[in-house]
Amino acid sequence: MSTLSALHGSPAGLLPQPYLLFLGDTTEPGYAKTAYGLRDWAGDMCLGEWSCGATVSTGLPMLTPEEARTRGAHGLVIGVANAGGFIPDSWIAALVEALEAGLDIVSGMHMRLADIPRLAVAAERLGRRLIDVRTPPRGIRIASGNKRSGKRLLTVGTDCALGKKYTALALARAFAMRGVDVDFRASGQTGILIAGSGIPMDATVVDFSAGAAEMLSPAAHAQHWDVIEGQGSLFHPAYAGVSLALLHGSQPDVFVACHEPGRTHVLGHPEFALPTIQQVIELTVQLGQRTNPAIRCAGVSLNTGHLDADAAQELLARTATQLGMPAADPMRGGESFDRLIDAALNEQAGA
Repeated sequence: MSTLSALHGSPAGLLPQPYLLFLGDTTEPGYAKTAYGLRDWAGDMCLGEWSCGATVSTGLPMLTPEEARTRGAHGLVIGVANAGGFIPDSWIAALVEALEAGLDIVSGMHMRLADIPRLAVAAERLGRRLIDVRTPPRGIRIASGNKRSGKRLLTVGTDCALGKKYTALALARAFAMRGVDVDFRASGQTGILIAGSGIPMDATVVDFSAGAAEMLSPAAHAQHWDVIEGQGSLFHPAYAGVSLALLHGSQPDVFVACHEPGRTHVLGHPEFALPTIQQVIELTVQLGQRTNPAIRCAGVSLNTGHLDADAAQELLARTATQLGMPAADPMRGGESFDRLIDAALNEQAGA
């Protein structure tokens, strides 16, 4: 008999690892962020990729489900996070093929796997699991707004899919390397797949979203840090509500503003221009002061993957000078990233 299940707050070991990453028929790299995130932060769990017409690639070996199963894969992860989180009809045959090859299916989409009749029937027939990680825990309460002990850092952004998760993961890792007691707190499906626990903020009932953020980063001892993965943007025409709930509920002492240089319009909404980094900083402080009057910006994280090393360093230096605070690309590291870490941990640190 199949198991139709949801994962929230469960250890990563309960997931069917290692994975084959499924890219569907995706053509927009920003929508393949789940696959990229797993490749970059949980690469030892990923054996290869598979698609049904995608033009994007993680660079991992292209394997059919049968080939992946032969090499030891136990799960097919839908590596796509498209607008609306839906599973199109054009993917269903490929997903059934994965079940028939002996793989469970793991999804972070809004659409529930078990609600798709062909998948539910196939899973039942084959004894395979359909696992939805974008499922909030039960018992979420309305936010209290009360200050909690411990320290918190939240990543915010000018848009979606530009580095908030990567920045949070890199900062949490850097904090730990400095001997800081720290936890990475995942707030989206990819982060949950990487960390093995978390709360999918965009799947919570709106009245309870800030309460979910409080639950995500509970009270801790005074020197403990929670580095919280941000979602959306306060300026996003569709997702600003998720961003605001996460800001109010997480009550960050510190935030890092994330941006992708060269991006001028909201992903998937070309009619909306992106805000400036300064606008994001100012609005985050203004709104964040509601639940933490002492909120401050430690600096800026720039996604410079499309630039060569010299151009990236010049841009980082210029941005730091313009804004009067550290600017770094966490994936490049270096002295600029060290300054950003210093600024996050030490209120006296500067650019």
